[in-house]
Amino acid sequence: MRMISRCSSCTCMALLVMSQAAAEPVARGVVLDEETNRYHVYPGGDIQAALEAAADNSQHKTVTVHAGTYRPDSARQALIWFNRRHDGILLQAEGEVILTAANPDIANRADASFPAVVNHVVYFGDGISRATVFDGFRITGANGFLTYGGPNIESSKELRRSLFFYRDGGAIKIFGRSYPTIRNIEVYDNFANPCAGGISIEHGPNPLSRTPVLIENCVMRNNRAEITGAAIDVLPLGHAQIRNCLFVGNVANVGEDWISGAVPYNAKHGSGALTVFETARATVSNSTFTGNWAGVDDRADGSAYRDNIFWQNNLPGGIAKGARYEMDIVNSDSVRGNFVNGDLDDVQNSIDTERNTLNAPDPLFDEDFVPTAPEYSEVGYRPFGAGKDD
Repeated sequence: MRMISRCSSCTCMALLVMSQAAAEPVARGVVLDEETNRYHVYPGGDIQAALEAAADNSQHKTVTVHAGTYRPDSARQALIWFNRRHDGILLQAEGEVILTAANPDIANRADASFPAVVNHVVYFGDGISRATVFDGFRITGANGFLTYGGPNIESSKELRRSLFFYRDGGAIKIFGRSYPTIRNIEVYDNFANPCAGGISIEHGPNPLSRTPVLIENCVMRNNRAEITGAAIDVLPLGHAQIRNCLFVGNVANVGEDWISGAVPYNAKHGSGALTVFETARATVSNSTFTGNWAGVDDRADGSAYRDNIFWQNNLPGGIAKGARYEMDIVNSDSVRGNFVNGDLDDVQNSIDTERNTLNAPDPLFDEDFVPTAPEYSEVGYRPFGAGKDD
């Protein structure tokens, strides 16, 4: 799969020279460039130190992370974290920037979670608004690691931190009144137990917000969860807007449901790449779900699915014994313009066939999962920046 580079090599080299010439050292591998009003983090640098510096600086709220792989140097709850004091920061990748939970040099090889040493790669806590932007990164390496120690990543003393706070959301955990903008990222090869190898959204017990988490132009690939929401899990009272995203190769239900009690959640058919719980809400548009263990399961009242592709979500790997499915949506009033075809298109038998195309024709995906069949010209995912030199 082609991922779009955030800058050309010449641009990155020029930026490096400029930054070194007009930069003020801040921390290990971190400089403040007064000319561009940006903090720059270079390989080996401390991204969290740059975030703390930007939080203390009322004028400079942009942090640029340069190409390289950034990994934790200690076992802790997150590689990097945002809480209330970090609101309004733009954290942006230049070139291919990989954030990983893994560090085999310090991980215990005897642990099932090896080589991961953080619960979450990225954490967004209470008090984060849409003005906080996370842009252009690749996130990987989460593997069910669990610690209650390390730095305090959540500043709120009011919110109760249950096991979901620590264990859900291998790649990204969103907690409390937290509504960041997440764009142009790839989340791949992450695992969490119980839920959300990719992104966990846990807004409760706060009232359902009018402002959802925004997830756009993203790729969710090969993530796994022990129970629900292999790629994205929207917990009760959570709210997410997902647009122009690709879900491929994600598998839920890889183990027994040890959370729900005597009756496992979605016991017969299991959970999808996206799980939306009752009292939560998701708006999903122009996205593609293909080659996952299942498409989407949604128990909410008020979710909307428009102009998406659900195609052959029948990947093996989970333990639920029912048929693989595309859409398991209880309230389908706002399900429109979707193209659907798989082993079982509509679990609830509730999708309006006049407003959606079930048993849809082959989209004829290219190597980037862009449909080439003419019927699909206005629906599904398109790679961000395709055909452009970004």
